Amino acid sequence: MIHSLRISFFILLFLLTGCVGVDIEDYADSEPRLDIAEYFTGTTRAWGMVQDYSGEVQRRFTVEIQGTYEADTLTLDESFVFSDGETDRRVWTFERIDAHHWVGTASDVEGHVKARQYGHAFHMRYPLEIAIDGRMITFTMDDWMYLQPDGRLINRTAMRKFGLTLGEITLVFEKTFENTGQ
Repeated sequence: MIHSLRISFFILLFLLTGCVGVDIEDYADSEPRLDIAEYFTGTTRAWGMVQDYSGEVQRRFTVEIQGTYEADTLTLDESFVFSDGETDRRVWTFERIDAHHWVGTASDVEGHVKARQYGHAFHMRYPLEIAIDGRMITFTMDDWMYLQPDGRLINRTAMRKFGLTLGEITLVFEKTFENTGQ
């Protein structure tokens, strides 16, 4: 009896949390304003970690990003170095649709990604295949970026499968001196 109540509680909790979410437009009046083309043009550096469902850190990494913006197209060439020495590279291309909307693509992301920016926030959701224990697993990445008053950008990504958050990625981006004119 207690076991079935516990299962029912978790099913109800899962259904309720699936209905709750933040609308990026709620940040429309927030400051400082984030424009990803302005922020990522030039060289940006980031430090990050991947945590599993329990919060345990599984991997740490740095990433250097070379960004170019021409004719409403932002290209981000990302070079990752993980704490175990592994390296990886991803190239994102974002097309600006208007002041708030972008469409992105990357070689390891299936299809076109719709992204939005309002106020200090940027959001996109996309499928990404990740190798785990020798198997390729497709996660839905729910990616949020928040520009801070000091110019740093905090990125939180929930890695979801079947609606459950199985991992999280946290990054802190910082413009290099090249970008800030210092």
